[in-house]
Amino acid sequence: MAMGRPRAFHMDQALDQALHVFWEKGYAGTSITDLTEAMGINPPSLYAAFGNKEKLFKKALDRYEDLRDQILKEAFAAPTAREAVTRLLEGTAERLSDKCNPRGCLMVQGALSGGEECEAVKRDLASRRAGVEVLIRKRLKRAKREGDLPSDADAAALARFVATVMHGMAVQAAGGVAPKELRAIVNTALRAWPG
Repeated sequence: MAMGRPRAFHMDQALDQALHVFWEKGYAGTSITDLTEAMGINPPSLYAAFGNKEKLFKKALDRYEDLRDQILKEAFAAPTAREAVTRLLEGTAERLSDKCNPRGCLMVQGALSGGEECEAVKRDLASRRAGVEVLIRKRLKRAKREGDLPSDADAAALARFVATVMHGMAVQAAGGVAPKELRAIVNTALRAWPG
């Protein structure tokens, strides 16, 4: 069985570069040329390794979610729901303030613009964002069962509120607000905590 030529690039590094470009320019704003230049490969290598642009974007999103999931895991390990949400919001603010990354959040801004050709990507991003809200809701429902939240607390509404604050902070960060302002948003949101 004949073997093809070995890849002349490191897949994880190339994927990290693609992630950075998509994060900075969004799905619609990123061209194949942008990707190949950042990844240091030619178009045939990109297609052979990753498929088309949409498949590469989904792989980049999976990688991005791995980073985000670290914040969720650390936050949800907190002993109380309030502390879990505090860690989650503070971790989000810290990540959004990281100067090593583009401003904002790929999951929020990745496909805000673009026409019909972006519909599948928009649906995927919406589904992934909804998945975060589901995880938050599960943690809050557990807190309610354990007596950590008041019995009249609405876990679903509270989860939606927390997710909306996170997404709003991402939009603010993309607009250039300072880390100090993001922390002020966190503090304000926590004042609305029940009980």
